[in-house]
Amino acid sequence: MRPYLDKSAPEVWKAATAYSSAVASEAERSGLSLQESEFIKVRASQINACAFCLDLHTREARGSGITQQKIDLLPAWRETSIFTEREAAVLAVAEAATRMPLTEEAKADLSGARAVLGDAAFAAAEWIALTINMFNRISILSEHPVRPRGADGKVLS
Repeated sequence: MRPYLDKSAPEVWKAATAYSSAVASEAERSGLSLQESEFIKVRASQINACAFCLDLHTREARGSGITQQKIDLLPAWRETSIFTEREAAVLAVAEAATRMPLTEEAKADLSGARAVLGDAAFAAAEWIALTINMFNRISILSEHPVRPRGADGKVLS
């Protein structure tokens, strides 16, 4: 078992969480809703197969008011019309910022997302995507465990 990165360098972890808080505050100031931020976090975590972050952010997504149906359909969001134009825009940002290098299709998605979101919210969406990608990598490299939860969301002993 590898060391948990967050535990092995507490000052770096403290800086990472402060950075994340600054990004979240800027996203809110820039007009990106909490739900839109959670869509980005869940979609990037799905692509990266980060179980720990998926466990955390699907719970937070539901808590922010995102329906279970939308969470369930995220991997196929392009195949359904239940997502709003803004939701589709932030999901396109999440995918483009997670799958590197940028393809021509990703560049077109980003251009379309910017047109929908406007410059400030678009930049905030990119910052949210960059940040969750960092946390995905921390959790994956640390092999953070996912603990079983009951129907109430509480960790089972």
